[in-house]
Amino acid sequence: MNIDPQLLSIIVCPACHGQLEPAVVDGADELVCQGCGNAYPVRDDIPVLLVDEARKPA
Repeated sequence: MNIDPQLLSIIVCPACHGQLEPAVVDGADELVCQGCGNAYPVRDDIPVLLVDEARKPA
């Protein structure tokens, strides 16, 4: 994943406004919310910050 660190410092979870941390789950890049646990996909180094696209925590 190649996301600008400055971008990561300003974007937040659209569901709860929590901090997002980069992660790799099953070979897929994601941004995982430290607040609610939603995981947002990153496609072609572009975060998809849509609640409907998020993987919900188990």
